[in-house]
Amino acid sequence: MSAVMELFKRRAAYEACPDPAMPIGQSRYVVMDTELTGLDVKKDSIVSIGAVAMEGGKIILGETFYEMVFPETALRSESIVIHGIMPSEVVGKPSIGAVLDDLLKFCEGAVIVGHFLSLDLAFLNKEMKRLLGKKFRYPVVDTLQVHKWMQDNSRGARSQYDAYEENKDLFSLAKKYQIQVSAAHNALMDAFITAQLFQRFLSFLPALGVRTVKDLLRIAKP
Repeated sequence: MSAVMELFKRRAAYEACPDPAMPIGQSRYVVMDTELTGLDVKKDSIVSIGAVAMEGGKIILGETFYEMVFPETALRSESIVIHGIMPSEVVGKPSIGAVLDDLLKFCEGAVIVGHFLSLDLAFLNKEMKRLLGKKFRYPVVDTLQVHKWMQDNSRGARSQYDAYEENKDLFSLAKKYQIQVSAAHNALMDAFITAQLFQRFLSFLPALGVRTVKDLLRIAKP
């Protein structure tokens, strides 16, 4: 009972977020990625979470979060091929409940960033609702939506953004923006790649009229 009460006591702290009027170059961000047992939010579950902190456009290499989770549902061969996490690697790992509380502490006071973030949020919200009775309520930014918005609003700079680009997955955009991608693939590495992509976008956005956190949230909703 005491552990449950502690989770509820922390609920108010989870609401903290940056001032919407803050310049995007001064806000704190947490760039996040998850690995999953599959893509069906009703049947699958989280198997790892990775995150890296940013202060404005600076990636804080010393502030990272990475946990493998003993999943609520069994790992499937299709997902193992993608993330490479074997069933034997998650034996004895903490439950999502234990990991979730630490993750929320890491996210306090930040705008949460991810690529195709709606998928990560769907799984996080499922666990938040089950464990805390509420949704993940930090402000969120999807780098996929930022990229699409820049394509539509770059005007004279459109040559930098291919309007006919077909692939907008993380690794295709990383290649487009000359971000090095290693052969390794896990939630923390993908969060770091996303942080570098977001770093590029933060340098372009003020010239396109996106200068405050409020502006950013307006164009980047998942």
